[in-house]
Amino acid sequence: MPATYHAEHVGSLLRPPELLRARQARKRGEMGAEELAKVTDDAALAAIELQREAGIEVFTDGEVRRETWLAALLEALGGVEPTPVDGGGWFRGDAEEVPSEETAWESVVATGKLTQKAGLTAVEARFLAEHAPGPYKITMVSSSMGNIMWQPALSAATYPTPADMMRDLVALRIEEIRGLIGLGVRWIQLDSLAYNSVIDPQFRTRVFGPDAPVADALLDATIAVDAQLVRATKEIDPGVTVAMHICRGNNRSAWAAKGGYEPIAERLFGEVPVDRFLLEYDTGRAGGFEPLRFVQRGTTVVLGLVTSKVARLEEPDELRRRIDEAAKYVPLEHLALSPQCGFASTAKGNLLTVDEQRRKLELVVRTAAMVWG
Repeated sequence: MPATYHAEHVGSLLRPPELLRARQARKRGEMGAEELAKVTDDAALAAIELQREAGIEVFTDGEVRRETWLAALLEALGGVEPTPVDGGGWFRGDAEEVPSEETAWESVVATGKLTQKAGLTAVEARFLAEHAPGPYKITMVSSSMGNIMWQPALSAATYPTPADMMRDLVALRIEEIRGLIGLGVRWIQLDSLAYNSVIDPQFRTRVFGPDAPVADALLDATIAVDAQLVRATKEIDPGVTVAMHICRGNNRSAWAAKGGYEPIAERLFGEVPVDRFLLEYDTGRAGGFEPLRFVQRGTTVVLGLVTSKVARLEEPDELRRRIDEAAKYVPLEHLALSPQCGFASTAKGNLLTVDEQRRKLELVVRTAAMVWG
């Protein structure tokens, strides 16, 4: 099944203004939980319908229930406390730095024993099972991103090292996946951006400071966690499609890292046994297609050639030319096309309109039909 879908959408869609207003009203105590749930369900239905109209065949709910792309990890955990994240280090275009207040967001820090508090992905799965007009996927942050939750002063009493915390986090995520499969989920996508700290030394320093771990150590740890999650999923049910998405940041049409896949390609493509890799490739910041030579035969590579950051539509002929270039390294039948990321990694969303978002998805579907029929 995985290789037959050549047009794909990464996950998130722009939140409707009425949903954003409803969330603010709820925070102010002006709206009840049931009323907010109704507005949220309506937004999810609209997201599904937009994908159907655009021709997308594997559905998400637009991630409209999430505050950020990390929510399915961070909002579902006990043993954590909220912590603001400085929005610095985000750029538009070639290197135009975005004001930090525009890209700031809220994360969590581990302050006690991690527990599974709420199954946000289970809510999404039940809704999609009832309302999606075709196959659907559940997107979730890989546990390899968990290092952002460890701070020595607050976490070390429970977890002396990040690795200690990661063991619990991986176990919780595997149980969450087991529950999703039990609900009938047949397609799981892991979002794993920890590789950016290997690809981009400047990004690594911004994240970890001057005493950042060396790239090889970070790659070892990230590969180990991602491979463990994939293997565990396949052990639960070998028929479940497992995908992995990698990009260089997507926050208010801004990016955070740059660099090609060469430093991670041989190990990532050789040791993490997913069915599909969804890879950012919309600008030169992601490098060339040569690292795809390490992709294992039979694995599908979904080329993120269509940007979700700006409204300008790519030319179909240029997209087809780039797909042909990638086909020098991966057989054409095992390639597919997508935007480089979602359209709303945070609730504020990227700087596009809903109609511009729709045209991007339509372009993906139309180009895929030209290439693969």
